[in-house]
Amino acid sequence: MHTNTMSAGWVALVLLVTCAGFEAEARAFFVFGDSLVDNGNNDYLITTARADSYPYGIDYPTHRPTGRFSNGLNIPDLISESLGSEPTLPYLSPHLNGEKLLVGANFASAGIGILNDTGIQFLNIIRITKQLEYFEQYQTRVSALIGPDQTESLVNGALVLITLGGNDFVNNYYLVPYSARSRQYSLPDYVVYLISEYRKILNRLYELGARQVLVTGTGSLGCVPAELAMRSRNGECSVELQRAASLFNPQLVQMIGSLNSEIGANVFIAANSNEMHMDFISDPGAYGFVTSKIACCGQGPYNGIGLCTPLSNLCPNRDLYAFWDPFHPSEKANRLIVQQILTGSDKYMHPMNLSTMLALDNSRT
Repeated sequence: MHTNTMSAGWVALVLLVTCAGFEAEARAFFVFGDSLVDNGNNDYLITTARADSYPYGIDYPTHRPTGRFSNGLNIPDLISESLGSEPTLPYLSPHLNGEKLLVGANFASAGIGILNDTGIQFLNIIRITKQLEYFEQYQTRVSALIGPDQTESLVNGALVLITLGGNDFVNNYYLVPYSARSRQYSLPDYVVYLISEYRKILNRLYELGARQVLVTGTGSLGCVPAELAMRSRNGECSVELQRAASLFNPQLVQMIGSLNSEIGANVFIAANSNEMHMDFISDPGAYGFVTSKIACCGQGPYNGIGLCTPLSNLCPNRDLYAFWDPFHPSEKANRLIVQQILTGSDKYMHPMNLSTMLALDNSRT
């Protein structure tokens, strides 16, 4: 009995010491969003939106599928790498406990959007409202380990990444002709509605303690291989989906500026993902790609039809392809995107890039 009490006390002491040093050495990292940032939560759910079979993960260090929609590392992994931290574990992972909780957590789930009716065809996915509930639950779990004050410090000092919006177009508004949302709203009005709903989500993140939040816009929706396969005759991007991206991203930047003004601090920074993608889509050769139209893994025109499976066409060198599968960038393309997030000019990042945000935060602490 005495030994068990001693052991429990020793574990608590180790956790407290770890956390005290943790703030100085590395900041926690929390991830919310869709398949662009999901590190494997959907592997624990009954859903078709999963990346749990070969050849997903073919270039990951283990060369095995991990639930990431990538041939290797995804955007959160590469941000963790730049912070000098280990990758965050999926919140649903049974391995996320003890000291691992202090690194942060990934709450993202493939298929979700800003709206709760986005991705209904995928059935059991973690909608953004649920992801935020899990974030509250996470804080309760960490408080039990290190106390509420240390937990508040950990969350306030953390970096938060949120990636939403793409699915609200491709898996909702444009999912089928005459979709319910397209009958309800014209495209410009739909974008205004999405931005107003996104603002509520970001407000809630702030209420839950987030103080350094990176918000990514939608990529070049009309140029992904899946859309080229469905909508393109000669390899040109879909005008309508590109219009959606070009409306959404500037309004996201504007909304984030307004939210920061309301708060009185630059809590949120916006990444114009459309601009980042267009660099390598419009001139793939300049970035070492042989194509930005054909996916490495897939079938049909542009390898853009259906899912990437063990039976799909698979390119031998993933670094030559901007797109890994019909919807998701390759690890090499993700590295280019993260480089712009870290150090990009105001063409890409507003009101500042991530390196500047983190340097300013470090100077305050």
